[in-house]
Amino acid sequence: MSEAEHRRWLAQAVDLALENVRAGGRPFGAVLVKDGALVASGVNRMLATNDPSSHAEMEALRQAGPALGGVDLSGAVLYASGHPCPMCLAAAVMTRVSAVYYAFSNADAEPYGFSSAATYQALGVRLDPPPLPLTQLDAPGRTAADLYAA
Repeated sequence: MSEAEHRRWLAQAVDLALENVRAGGRPFGAVLVKDGALVASGVNRMLATNDPSSHAEMEALRQAGPALGGVDLSGAVLYASGHPCPMCLAAAVMTRVSAVYYAFSNADAEPYGFSSAATYQALGVRLDPPPLPLTQLDAPGRTAADLYAA
């Protein structure tokens, strides 16, 4: 896939996050793509469900298994509005997602209280090297403040 295509899918994840904020949710969205087609999407539903595992990436992965008929998501790419937390990254690795692209880093999210860096540190999880390709791309026309301060 070209960088322009990656940015297009990433923009969808960020748009989902913004819509979720407007609906009273947390500022996270994710889409899962395989063979250039949307397979699943999700938003953070922690507040709506009182389920701490209801992160956007987890919701997309939960939908992808039934949509693709299994839990092996080899060849799929996960796009997330923010850097995946350790739980979401582990689920992506366990399902063999091929790569993760995200818009905003933990440093971008930190001033707004949405960084997962402390969780990585508490768990002793290191990302050097990352367990799968983990790439930050700019969100077209969006800033961290647009998302996290909304």
